[in-house]
Amino acid sequence: MFPTDVYIQRRKRLRTQVQSGLIFLLGNEESPMNYPDNPYSFRQDSSFLYFFGLDFPGLAGVIDVDEQTECIFGDDLTVDEIIWMGPQPALKDKCAEIGVTQSSPSSKLGDTLKAAIQKGRDIHFLPQYRGDNLLKIEKLLAIPAAEVPNRVSEELIRAVVAQRSIKSEEEISEIELAIDIAYEMQTTAMKMAKPGVYEREVAGAMEGIALAHGGRLSFPTIFSIHGETLHNHYHGNLMKAGDIAVNDSGAESALGYASDITRTIPISGEFSQRQKEIYAIVFDAQRQAIQAVKPGVEFRNVHRLASNCLVSGLKELGLVKGDFDEAVDAGVHTLFFQCGLGHMMGLDVHDMEGLGEDYVGYTDTIKRNPEFGWRSLRLGKELEPGFVITVEPGIYFIPELIDRWKAERKCEAFVNYDAVEKYKDFGGVRIEDDILVTESGRRILGKHIPRTIDEVEEASSA
Repeated sequence: MFPTDVYIQRRKRLRTQVQSGLIFLLGNEESPMNYPDNPYSFRQDSSFLYFFGLDFPGLAGVIDVDEQTECIFGDDLTVDEIIWMGPQPALKDKCAEIGVTQSSPSSKLGDTLKAAIQKGRDIHFLPQYRGDNLLKIEKLLAIPAAEVPNRVSEELIRAVVAQRSIKSEEEISEIELAIDIAYEMQTTAMKMAKPGVYEREVAGAMEGIALAHGGRLSFPTIFSIHGETLHNHYHGNLMKAGDIAVNDSGAESALGYASDITRTIPISGEFSQRQKEIYAIVFDAQRQAIQAVKPGVEFRNVHRLASNCLVSGLKELGLVKGDFDEAVDAGVHTLFFQCGLGHMMGLDVHDMEGLGEDYVGYTDTIKRNPEFGWRSLRLGKELEPGFVITVEPGIYFIPELIDRWKAERKCEAFVNYDAVEKYKDFGGVRIEDDILVTESGRRILGKHIPRTIDEVEEASSA
């Protein structure tokens, strides 16, 4: 937990950004896997964690903007629960650690909200991503669950996004702790990924590293020799000589802050000539994109820069023809690069995505491009000091997509389909790092993880 004053100041700022009414923040409950006493590992709601810091289930926080009061609603353990869980500090003592002086049993929450409703006061709440919390709101606020998404507070969403987007020094330190764990995960994977090893052996070892450091995975690991599938969570393939594996993985720090790192690993310890050529294109695109990151730059323009680099490199290999800038205008890059260049990162690996990507990554004037390839860009707006983002270009040869484009004769003025056909068995390459936007530019966060061809081959041959 951060020092008490951190949470006090966060809530104070939130009160100044919401004009009046009650701010109602729901924590999460345990989530059973297959029966009530066998739950998934508990993960607190990130916005509740940000403002209240209490990392256990069964809580709700209410901030009265007009009265400038704060209350945590929850229950102390019963004797029966203590038998199974052990003694725990009283709720009021936990609240004192985050500067909240008032606590109340969870049974009183409904009364507090009902009294506000009867007085015609606004109750601000955020979008919900869990069914149990939708049902709670339905009961507490008398809003049908299906209507809850339409009744969220845009004022509160914008206030939370504005505050959580700018990372403090304490938060940056936590993210770097998470990247330190990712360093160990990535370098372990490079050493383990050999012919005759199953993907699941590597993925399991990486998850063990995250757990051993007091955290957890920040998202389900993507470790696959089929890197052309962007979010490939299948780990059942037996790796063989000549394969390359995309390792997109990350850990959470003990306080819940995420890392998100991708490297592409040669299973034989060395890349083939063809693999080196594609890797070098992606590496150059990432290098140029990172250099372009600075305050005031719109990230959608950095995405465009990376796309130009990728297409220019593919043209040199003979897979693309014509003017590369015109080719990108025509969308040729989306045959090879279908996703966005990066996203915000913090307490969520796709930070605040549950609040609405357009609130997080776009503005009233900078809108999401609905075109294929562009619509997956989670962040397009102007960068600000304190943003932590990923930069993750890639080249993916997806056979089904290639076949469809070829059949439709799509962009045939720019695509050499005969040459592209020879890469349908290639897979994919992605390289990703976590970047802090500074006052004057940018900084790659965390320990240096092998990234150049020579560095990756050396680590993979160890």
